[in-house]
Amino acid sequence: MERKLKVGVVGGTGMVGQRFLTLLDNHPYFEVVAIAASSRSAGKTYEEAVGNRWKLKTPMPEAVKKIVVTDASDIKASTEKVDFVFCAVDMKKDEIRALEEAYAKAEIPVVSNNSAHRWTPDVPMVVPEINDAHLEVIEAQKKRLGTKKGFIAVKPNCSIQSYVPMLSALLKYEPTEVVVTTYQAISGAGKTFNEWPEMIDNVIPYIGGEEEKSEQEPLRIWGKVENGEIVKAEGPHITTQCIRVPVTDGHLAAVFVNFKNKPTKDDILKAWKEYKGAPQELDLPSAPKQFITYFEEDNRPQTGIDRDIEKGMGITAGRLREDHLYDYKFIGLSHNTLRGAAGGAVLIAELLAKKGYLTAKD
Repeated sequence: MERKLKVGVVGGTGMVGQRFLTLLDNHPYFEVVAIAASSRSAGKTYEEAVGNRWKLKTPMPEAVKKIVVTDASDIKASTEKVDFVFCAVDMKKDEIRALEEAYAKAEIPVVSNNSAHRWTPDVPMVVPEINDAHLEVIEAQKKRLGTKKGFIAVKPNCSIQSYVPMLSALLKYEPTEVVVTTYQAISGAGKTFNEWPEMIDNVIPYIGGEEEKSEQEPLRIWGKVENGEIVKAEGPHITTQCIRVPVTDGHLAAVFVNFKNKPTKDDILKAWKEYKGAPQELDLPSAPKQFITYFEEDNRPQTGIDRDIEKGMGITAGRLREDHLYDYKFIGLSHNTLRGAAGGAVLIAELLAKKGYLTAKD
């Protein structure tokens, strides 16, 4: 890459926005030159706008402290310096949908952490190791938008990263039924324990909209591009329960699965160990060397000690065993604000840059 691409972070003051800024600090491909947020933050330096609301253990990067925040709705002010933007705004879905399309139509590509465009037929929703082929739909999207460079790409829901990679590695055995319960960290709601004390010593058996996402989004990831649109796969049938638990980061999944062609346990472990995709083949900066790591110990993976594997970008699995009702059951784990959110979006951007979808302005 001749020079680093200039990046803006839209929604930079929230937890995911903060994570973006830490991940982009000294990034080999990208340089943060702009931050946009709500109108109440506009005109302040980033350090002033965030104030005492910095939510991460990692310190605020020095390089962004003095950047003057712009109003996210002021497209010209937010885009005149940048080659593309990451988007992590906290708004209503229809407002996010309109905002991201406005950026794209201004010829600024958008890599989004938001859910608003996950079901737009010509917007790729990507886990880079699994369905990078879906990026080809971008050309159809640009025709619809009337753009030369502007488009939108999105990452999927954070919780599905804890089980979809393992199932993706086993698709040749044709899984037919999947039952999943996810145990999701409070950072998935953008919260810390200081902000959400009622989560201490507590479990909430409901996360709004999460179960539908968890059951349907995997089918879109496993779908095909047909006539300029992504058509979701018909199966396997997935049912889920999504539970909020009192941990800071990390979404854990308990998975039961039936197959049309039942593999052996050794077949499964071999498939997981060998599974890789474009990020590993292209040696992208944020890519884990080992995408899926399996633990033989009965008490692993554990959220507190295993969520940070491969700098939070790896997926861990454990407790694979045959079941008396289903063919197999296992445990999966992913870091929800790294692999599942900002880190996953940065990896998508690295892939887009490597494949020539993101380029410097003329």
